[in-house]
Formats: sequence, C-alpha cells, structure tokens
Amino acid sequence: MKKIFAESPDKNDLILIVEDSEEDYFTILRAFKKAGLRNSFVRCKDGDEALDYLFCRREFIDPGKAPRPSIVLLDLNMPGTDGREVLKEIKNTPRLRKIPVVVMTTSSCPDDINRSYDQGANSYISKPIGFEAYIKAVEKIADYWFDIVSLPQCRTARTK
Repeated sequence: MKKIFAESPDKNDLILIVEDSEEDYFTILRAFKKAGLRNSFVRCKDGDEALDYLFCRREFIDPGKAPRPSIVLLDLNMPGTDGREVLKEIKNTPRLRKIPVVVMTTSSCPDDINRSYDQGANSYISKPIGFEAYIKAVEKIADYWFDIVSLPQCRTARTK
C-alpha cells in the first residue's frame, strides 16, 4: 500500500496533489506553507493512486478516507497511468468534472499545453525553477483559487 500524506483531510479546501517526485512534492508543500496557505493536502504518488482516490476504490473504498478535493494539482509525466489520463477521467466523469484541475508539470511543450486544455484543464503551469519562483507561483495559485474564485461545492455525498 502506498502512503498518502494528509494534513487535516476534513478541512473544506482540500488540495489533492498528484506528484510522483518526492522532491517536487515537498517543494510544493514547503512553498504552500511559506506562502501562508492553510489548506489541507493529500498526495497521490501516481495516476493509478489518484484515480483510486477520486473513485473511492481499493484502499479508498471508504469515502471517509478520500474526501472530495476542492482542487487537484496534477503532474503530467508519471509512470503508469499518467496525468493526461487522470485529467481525461476527471473531466469525463459527471460527479468529478467540476473539480478544478491545475496541471503543474515540467513540460512546456505546446502539444501538452493544448491537449491539457482540450481535455478540460482549468489552468496549466510549467513548474518554476528555484524555490523562490515556486513560492511566487504558489502564492498566485493560492490567491486565485482560494481568494478570488468561487469554487463549486459538493451538493451530494460521494458514491463509488
């Protein structure tokens, strides 16, 4: 069983981070904390785990173990089921499609950018180089998605 990192997963503004790189994940977390973001975080280390989480399968069969995220930060390039497929599944599933998906990846390839938006990504961010640049990007993500935007609310309980 893969470990999921969670801080207070019962909080309303839960961020699901789908990231296979330990270094990138902890950099994102540190940047969120340094930016003053007090949201809860759950991490899935690959696309298969993210889909299990979102669809309440396998180790997440109990919906209490997988609260609905307010937003998904999604890496594209992961082994196995990659972020492109995760994005496609989220946006093709009626009960999940309203969850904003922010692609945050190393790729700045125009094909990846266009395909992500074609599949319903709400935003596409090339991962910044350097910790200070990460902090600035995360501050802007936090300001936009949690202070400016009105996020959709889940009106019904999650079902499998």
